[in-house]
Amino acid sequence: MHDLLTIRLELDAAITYGHTSKARRLAAQGVKVARQQIDLAEVMYFRAQQKIINEEYREAIRFLDLAIRFNPQDGAAFNDRGLCMAEMGMLREALTYFDRGIAAEPNYATIYHNKGWLLNRLGRHTEAIMLFNKALDLEPDRAVTFENLADTYLQLGRLKEARDAYRQSLALLKSAPRTIREQINGFLQQLGD
Repeated sequence: MHDLLTIRLELDAAITYGHTSKARRLAAQGVKVARQQIDLAEVMYFRAQQKIINEEYREAIRFLDLAIRFNPQDGAAFNDRGLCMAEMGMLREALTYFDRGIAAEPNYATIYHNKGWLLNRLGRHTEAIMLFNKALDLEPDRAVTFENLADTYLQLGRLKEARDAYRQSLALLKSAPRTIREQINGFLQQLGD
């Protein structure tokens, strides 16, 4: 049996890389383990993950609010609430939850990454770069952050930096699904690499 933190990390990776069936299994396992440990915050967190996987964002928010109520220091719950809001088109409002997550858990790289992702979508590229770099300071092997950093550099026309970031991402994705590696190789080819 895995501990809850390990399940969270594996679940995050499964969702990030589109392994939906694995994500469903991990979310169910998280609910089961949290119930066994009588940890209501974690039960609510993993129930929210089940809703996120099913793209039921409004219901996920309901469970995330409960998770936050039971554990106001859970940066991941704030982060995921922000992501749900972004999925529902509430982009600017989502920034508030990323900020609350950073305040609650300032050493959690994923929050900086996701706030950077949202700022990039909002056209605030320079701020996004700073947040991606903060995420990489905390977790230097985050391939997905290098990929998003590359996209941001591309948006700014900084092609050399985009190529470098794509190369970093690719180097870290040796065991990632072939389609993801092919996509990044495609970007590199478009950049003349």
